[in-house]
Amino acid sequence: MPLLTIITITYNAEKFLERTLRSVQKALKQVPDPTQVEYWLVDGASKDATLSIAHTYQQELSLQIISEPDKGLYDAMNKGLHLATGQYLWFLNAGDEVHDEEVLQKLLMAMESSADIYYSDALFVRYDGSPVGLRSEVTPHTLPTNLSWQHMALGMKVSHQAFIAKKEIAPTYDITNLSADVEWEIVCLKRAKAIKYLPFVLCKYLTGGLSVQRHRQSLLDRFTVLRRHFGLLPTLWNHARITWRGFVFSRRRSKYWSP
Repeated sequence: MPLLTIITITYNAEKFLERTLRSVQKALKQVPDPTQVEYWLVDGASKDATLSIAHTYQQELSLQIISEPDKGLYDAMNKGLHLATGQYLWFLNAGDEVHDEEVLQKLLMAMESSADIYYSDALFVRYDGSPVGLRSEVTPHTLPTNLSWQHMALGMKVSHQAFIAKKEIAPTYDITNLSADVEWEIVCLKRAKAIKYLPFVLCKYLTGGLSVQRHRQSLLDRFTVLRRHFGLLPTLWNHARITWRGFVFSRRRSKYWSP
Protein backbone atom coordinates (compact mmCIF):
# COMPACT_ATOMS: atom_id res chain seq x y z
CA MET A 1 0.00 0.00 0.00
CA PRO A 2 1.46 3.40 -0.96
CA LEU A 3 1.69 6.08 1.70
CA LEU A 4 0.39 8.92 -0.46
CA THR A 5 -2.03 9.13 -3.38
CA ILE A 6 -1.88 12.24 -5.56
CA ILE A 7 -5.06 12.83 -7.56
CA THR A 8 -5.28 15.14 -10.55
CA ILE A 9 -8.67 15.98 -12.07
CA THR A 10 -8.75 17.01 -15.73
CA TYR A 11 -11.16 18.01 -18.46
CA ASN A 12 -9.83 19.59 -21.65
CA ALA A 13 -6.75 20.64 -19.69
CA GLU A 14 -4.13 20.54 -22.46
CA LYS A 15 -2.97 24.11 -21.71
CA PHE A 16 -1.99 23.46 -18.11
CA LEU A 17 -1.67 19.74 -17.41
CA GLU A 18 1.98 19.40 -18.36
CA ARG A 19 3.11 21.90 -15.72
CA THR A 20 1.40 19.71 -13.09
CA LEU A 21 2.86 16.44 -14.34
CA ARG A 22 6.33 17.93 -14.75
CA SER A 23 6.30 19.25 -11.18
CA VAL A 24 5.39 15.81 -9.81
CA GLN A 25 8.03 14.21 -12.02
CA LYS A 26 10.78 16.47 -10.67
CA ALA A 27 9.71 16.02 -7.04
CA LEU A 28 9.39 12.25 -7.38
CA LYS A 29 13.02 11.99 -8.50
CA GLN A 30 14.08 13.16 -5.04
CA VAL A 31 12.11 10.41 -3.27
CA PRO A 32 14.25 7.39 -2.28
CA ASP A 33 11.30 4.99 -2.65
CA PRO A 34 8.90 6.20 -5.39
CA THR A 35 6.53 3.30 -4.65
CA GLN A 36 5.42 5.28 -1.59
CA VAL A 37 3.56 7.59 -3.99
CA GLU A 38 0.58 6.56 -6.11
CA TYR A 39 -0.64 8.90 -8.84
CA TRP A 40 -4.14 8.92 -10.37
CA LEU A 41 -5.38 11.11 -13.20
CA VAL A 42 -9.18 11.23 -13.34
CA ASP A 43 -10.34 12.69 -16.65
CA GLY A 44 -13.85 13.64 -17.68
CA ALA A 45 -13.58 12.32 -21.26
CA SER A 46 -11.50 15.20 -22.60
CA LYS A 47 -11.78 16.04 -26.28
CA ASP A 48 -8.46 17.85 -26.63
CA ALA A 49 -4.86 16.63 -26.17
CA THR A 50 -5.15 16.10 -22.40
CA LEU A 51 -4.89 12.31 -22.54
CA SER A 52 -2.04 12.24 -25.05
CA ILE A 53 -0.06 14.57 -22.77
CA ALA A 54 -0.83 12.35 -19.79
CA HIS A 55 0.30 9.23 -21.63
CA THR A 56 3.74 10.76 -22.30
CA TYR A 57 4.30 10.85 -18.51
CA GLN A 58 2.49 7.62 -17.70
CA GLN A 59 5.45 5.27 -17.47
CA GLU A 60 7.85 7.50 -15.57
CA LEU A 61 5.22 8.55 -13.03
CA SER A 62 3.49 5.15 -12.89
CA LEU A 63 0.46 7.28 -13.69
CA GLN A 64 -2.88 5.51 -13.59
CA ILE A 65 -5.47 7.07 -15.89
CA ILE A 66 -9.23 6.81 -16.01
CA SER A 67 -11.22 8.79 -18.58
CA GLU A 68 -15.00 8.78 -18.70
CA PRO A 69 -17.88 11.28 -18.54
CA ASP A 70 -18.65 12.64 -15.09
CA LYS A 71 -21.05 15.03 -13.38
CA GLY A 72 -18.50 17.73 -12.71
CA LEU A 73 -15.40 18.44 -10.65
CA TYR A 74 -16.55 16.97 -7.34
CA ASP A 75 -17.95 13.84 -8.96
CA ALA A 76 -14.51 13.29 -10.49
CA MET A 77 -12.84 13.95 -7.14
CA ASN A 78 -15.08 11.33 -5.54
CA LYS A 79 -13.93 8.85 -8.18
CA GLY A 80 -10.32 9.63 -7.35
CA LEU A 81 -10.99 9.29 -3.64
CA HIS A 82 -12.50 5.82 -4.11
CA LEU A 83 -9.76 4.67 -6.50
CA ALA A 84 -6.96 5.74 -4.17
CA THR A 85 -5.13 3.03 -2.27
CA GLY A 86 -2.74 5.36 -0.44
CA GLN A 87 -3.04 6.14 3.24
CA TYR A 88 -3.18 9.89 2.51
CA LEU A 89 -4.93 11.91 -0.23
CA TRP A 90 -3.51 14.96 -2.03
CA PHE A 91 -5.67 16.64 -4.68
CA LEU A 92 -3.46 18.52 -7.13
CA ASN A 93 -5.49 19.56 -10.13
CA ALA A 94 -4.48 20.47 -13.66
CA GLY A 95 -2.49 23.70 -13.60
CA ASP A 96 -1.48 23.34 -9.96
CA GLU A 97 2.07 22.26 -9.14
CA VAL A 98 4.17 20.72 -6.42
CA HIS A 99 5.92 23.81 -5.08
CA ASP A 100 9.49 22.59 -5.57
CA GLU A 101 11.59 19.47 -6.06
CA GLU A 102 12.12 18.87 -2.33
CA VAL A 103 8.45 18.92 -1.30
CA LEU A 104 7.57 15.23 -1.75
CA GLN A 105 10.68 14.08 0.08
CA LYS A 106 10.00 16.45 3.00
CA LEU A 107 6.30 15.56 3.04
CA LEU A 108 6.93 11.81 3.21
CA MET A 109 9.40 12.34 6.04
CA ALA A 110 6.84 14.45 7.92
CA MET A 111 4.27 11.69 7.49
CA GLU A 112 6.33 9.47 9.77
CA SER A 113 4.47 11.24 12.59
CA SER A 114 1.23 9.62 11.35
CA ALA A 115 -0.95 12.70 11.83
CA ASP A 116 -4.44 12.62 10.33
CA ILE A 117 -4.00 15.89 8.43
CA TYR A 118 -1.01 17.81 7.07
CA TYR A 119 -1.38 21.34 5.75
CA SER A 120 0.62 24.38 4.69
CA ASP A 121 0.43 27.60 2.73
CA ALA A 122 -0.01 27.77 -1.05
CA LEU A 123 1.67 30.05 -3.55
CA PHE A 124 -0.84 31.67 -5.89
CA VAL A 125 0.34 31.89 -9.50
CA ARG A 126 -1.11 33.41 -12.67
CA TYR A 127 -1.77 31.58 -15.94
CA ASP A 128 1.71 32.48 -17.18
CA GLY A 129 3.25 30.95 -14.06
CA SER A 130 4.26 34.25 -12.47
CA PRO A 131 3.72 34.42 -8.69
CA VAL A 132 0.94 36.44 -7.08
CA GLY A 133 2.06 35.65 -3.53
CA LEU A 134 1.35 33.29 -0.67
CA ARG A 135 -2.34 32.79 0.02
CA SER A 136 -1.89 33.94 3.62
CA GLU A 137 -0.44 37.23 2.33
CA VAL A 138 -2.57 38.10 -0.72
CA THR A 139 -5.94 37.20 0.83
CA PRO A 140 -7.45 37.96 4.26
CA HIS A 141 -7.13 34.24 5.15
CA THR A 142 -4.31 34.14 7.68
CA LEU A 143 -2.93 30.65 8.26
CA PRO A 144 -2.95 29.33 11.85
CA THR A 145 -0.30 26.84 12.90
CA ASN A 146 -2.78 25.14 15.25
CA LEU A 147 -5.62 24.56 12.78
CA SER A 148 -9.01 23.27 13.99
CA TRP A 149 -12.43 23.05 12.35
CA GLN A 150 -13.58 26.11 14.29
CA HIS A 151 -11.09 28.21 12.31
CA MET A 152 -13.29 27.62 9.24
CA ALA A 153 -16.11 29.79 10.59
CA LEU A 154 -14.84 32.70 8.46
CA GLY A 155 -14.27 30.60 5.36
CA MET A 156 -11.63 28.32 3.94
CA LYS A 157 -8.46 28.77 6.01
CA VAL A 158 -6.34 26.38 3.92
CA SER A 159 -6.18 26.06 0.17
CA HIS A 160 -7.54 22.65 -0.81
CA GLN A 161 -4.31 21.88 -2.70
CA ALA A 162 -2.33 22.48 0.51
CA PHE A 163 -4.50 20.17 2.63
CA ILE A 164 -3.63 16.47 2.85
CA ALA A 165 -5.84 14.07 4.81
CA LYS A 166 -5.92 10.40 5.66
CA LYS A 167 -8.32 8.52 3.42
CA GLU A 168 -9.98 6.90 6.43
CA ILE A 169 -11.31 10.25 7.67
CA ALA A 170 -12.19 11.70 4.26
CA PRO A 171 -15.89 12.07 3.34
CA THR A 172 -17.25 12.08 -0.20
CA TYR A 173 -17.83 15.47 -1.82
CA ASP A 174 -21.30 16.96 -2.30
CA ILE A 175 -21.37 17.21 -6.09
CA THR A 176 -24.20 19.78 -6.00
CA ASN A 177 -22.28 22.38 -3.95
CA LEU A 178 -19.55 24.62 -5.43
CA SER A 179 -18.05 24.97 -1.95
CA ALA A 180 -17.92 21.23 -1.32
CA ASP A 181 -14.16 21.53 -0.72
CA VAL A 182 -14.87 23.78 2.28
CA GLU A 183 -17.16 21.17 3.82
CA TRP A 184 -14.69 18.40 2.98
CA GLU A 185 -12.00 20.15 5.00
CA ILE A 186 -14.37 20.89 7.90
CA VAL A 187 -15.47 17.25 8.15
CA CYS A 188 -11.86 16.02 7.93
CA LEU A 189 -10.84 18.43 10.69
CA LYS A 190 -13.75 17.33 12.88
CA ARG A 191 -12.73 13.69 12.50
CA ALA A 192 -8.99 14.25 12.91
CA LYS A 193 -7.20 13.49 16.16
CA ALA A 194 -3.81 14.87 15.09
CA ILE A 195 -3.32 17.85 12.74
CA LYS A 196 0.15 18.96 11.70
CA TYR A 197 1.27 22.25 10.18
CA LEU A 198 4.08 21.92 7.64
CA PRO A 199 6.70 24.71 7.74
CA PHE A 200 7.19 24.60 3.96
CA VAL A 201 4.93 25.50 1.05
CA LEU A 202 3.27 22.46 -0.51
CA CYS A 203 1.99 23.76 -3.81
CA LYS A 204 1.54 26.40 -6.45
CA TYR A 205 -2.14 27.13 -6.95
CA LEU A 206 -3.35 28.32 -10.36
CA THR A 207 -5.86 31.11 -9.75
CA GLY A 208 -9.17 31.29 -11.62
CA GLY A 209 -10.84 27.96 -10.79
CA LEU A 210 -14.50 26.95 -10.76
CA SER A 211 -15.39 28.88 -7.61
CA VAL A 212 -13.95 32.07 -9.12
CA GLN A 213 -15.71 31.54 -12.45
CA ARG A 214 -19.07 31.10 -10.66
CA HIS A 215 -18.33 33.39 -7.73
CA ARG A 216 -21.86 34.31 -6.65
CA GLN A 217 -23.09 30.71 -6.55
CA SER A 218 -19.93 29.67 -4.74
CA LEU A 219 -20.59 32.24 -2.00
CA LEU A 220 -24.20 31.08 -1.59
CA ASP A 221 -23.05 27.48 -1.38
CA ARG A 222 -20.39 28.44 1.16
CA PHE A 223 -23.10 30.03 3.33
CA THR A 224 -25.05 26.76 3.19
CA VAL A 225 -22.00 24.79 4.31
CA LEU A 226 -21.09 27.13 7.15
CA ARG A 227 -24.69 27.33 8.38
CA ARG A 228 -24.80 23.53 8.56
CA HIS A 229 -21.72 23.39 10.78
CA PHE A 230 -21.89 26.63 12.79
CA GLY A 231 -25.62 27.48 12.90
CA LEU A 232 -27.66 30.22 11.21
CA LEU A 233 -27.12 33.20 13.53
CA PRO A 234 -23.36 32.69 13.95
CA THR A 235 -23.02 32.27 10.17
CA LEU A 236 -24.95 35.49 9.49
CA TRP A 237 -22.70 37.32 11.94
CA ASN A 238 -19.57 35.74 10.54
CA HIS A 239 -20.51 36.69 6.98
CA ALA A 240 -20.82 40.30 8.10
CA ARG A 241 -17.30 39.94 9.53
CA ILE A 242 -16.10 38.32 6.28
CA THR A 243 -17.51 41.24 4.25
CA TRP A 244 -15.91 43.84 6.51
CA ARG A 245 -12.60 41.97 6.58
CA GLY A 246 -12.55 41.77 2.77
CA PHE A 247 -13.33 45.49 2.49
CA VAL A 248 -10.54 46.48 4.88
CA PHE A 249 -8.09 44.11 3.20
CA SER A 250 -8.89 45.40 -0.29
CA ARG A 251 -8.41 48.99 0.85
CA ARG A 252 -4.99 48.10 2.22
CA ARG A 253 -3.83 45.86 -0.61
CA SER A 254 -5.87 47.16 -3.58
CA LYS A 255 -6.72 43.59 -4.61
CA TYR A 256 -8.63 40.69 -3.05
CA TRP A 257 -7.54 37.54 -4.82
CA SER A 258 -9.63 34.75 -3.35
CA PRO A 259 -13.24 34.21 -2.21
